[in-house]
Amino acid sequence: MCAACPGPMLVIAHRGASGYRPEHTPAAYRLAAAQGADYLEPDLVATLDGVLVCRHENEISGTTDVAEHPVFADRRITKIVDGEAVTGWFVEDFTYAELRLLRARERMPALRSANTAYDRTEGVPTFDDVVALARQESLRLGRTIGVIPEIKHPTYFRRLGLPLEELLTERILALGLRTDEIMIQSFEPTSLRRLAVMTRVPLVQLVDSESSPYDFLRVGDGRTFTDLLDPSGLREISTYAQILAPHKDLVIPRTPTGALGEPTRLVDQAHRAGLGVQAWTFRAERRFLPTNTDFRTELSRFAALGLQGVFADHPDIAAATLKAASLSG
Repeated sequence: MCAACPGPMLVIAHRGASGYRPEHTPAAYRLAAAQGADYLEPDLVATLDGVLVCRHENEISGTTDVAEHPVFADRRITKIVDGEAVTGWFVEDFTYAELRLLRARERMPALRSANTAYDRTEGVPTFDDVVALARQESLRLGRTIGVIPEIKHPTYFRRLGLPLEELLTERILALGLRTDEIMIQSFEPTSLRRLAVMTRVPLVQLVDSESSPYDFLRVGDGRTFTDLLDPSGLREISTYAQILAPHKDLVIPRTPTGALGEPTRLVDQAHRAGLGVQAWTFRAERRFLPTNTDFRTELSRFAALGLQGVFADHPDIAAATLKAASLSG
């Protein structure tokens, strides 16, 4: 029996309403709440002085105006992050006071040109800021809007003396977050195992469609993400997490022509292991869609499989589609 499965399907605003506003900005989170999102998703990284802030990556030149600040020019550097060489400016090299000097901007300006109208209008929010925003919007809208942070590169940050699990647990306790207000995600099982003994909030095991968890690679564990999805892997996940969050191609693969194929058995298998399932990421732009369907039809096909949630860049379309699917069902 799947204890995490009852209830309506959740709309999780992926980095906020990132289809309409620059990702991980207060405007993106606020719009997502207004559009019907049940949860706001902030990706978390840590500043030099241990403040959790919302950026998809610790390298921040793609999502802020840091390159336009001459005072920070000498901080451009190449680092190895999760085994890959990355060049730019890194959040862990800035204090929070310094980071507040930067302004956020659209990460994909060529694709989402309308979002660039909001460039440099807001700064980089902290995790505390997003919790406060979610609570304000919950009161305004008369329904609970939660947060579902993903801790990014936890093995990397732990080696820097910035353990994201401890930093986040501290904030959860300080803010008095209830279990219906927060879930925590990570691609790294080791990170979730740590959190399982630190906090009682629901935990979400993210699973990519290729490669391996970096914490496995770091210690020579040969298992891949695919190995986590066999029956024994799912049972193991259920010992520390309540929810499986697979890449959507693991739920309904695409054919060689890019069309939606036939569903796998993953959702049913996860449910049998006692895990809820939240799939990612759904985007409305044509370049992200299957060749044989539109955004609403794609979402409807996934919804019919009994998912517990979807991560979407366009929460309004997702909320309307899932509502229509539930009424027709």
